[in-house]
Amino acid sequence: MVIRVYIASSSGSVAVKKRQQAIVGFLESNRINFEEVDITMLEDRRLWMYQNIPEEKRPEKGNPLPPQIFNGDDYCGDYEDFFQSKETNTVLSFLRLSTPPSVKDYES
Repeated sequence: MVIRVYIASSSGSVAVKKRQQAIVGFLESNRINFEEVDITMLEDRRLWMYQNIPEEKRPEKGNPLPPQIFNGDDYCGDYEDFFQSKETNTVLSFLRLSTPPSVKDYES
C-alpha cells in the first residue's frame, strides 16, 4: 500500500499550508515513502478524498480540509489525528504500517 497525503497546493489558508508542510516534512525526515495528491488540480481526486473520509470525520458544514492521509484506500486521518499519533509515538500504527525491523534482526 502507498501512503497518500491529500494536499491543496493553492490553499489560501496559512494554517492548511503549515499542517501540510508538517506532515510532509515528518514523513520525509523519517524516510516514510508517500505520495502527495494535489486536490486542486483534478476534480476526481478531490471527490475521491471527500467520498472516502468516514462520515464521523466530516465537518458539519462544508467539505473536509486537507491534509488528509490514506494508506491505499484506507483512511488514516487528518492533521489532528496525525499530530496525536506523533505525540503518542504511534505514527507507524496510525499510518497502518508494520513496525520496521529492530537492530537485533540484522545481527542474526
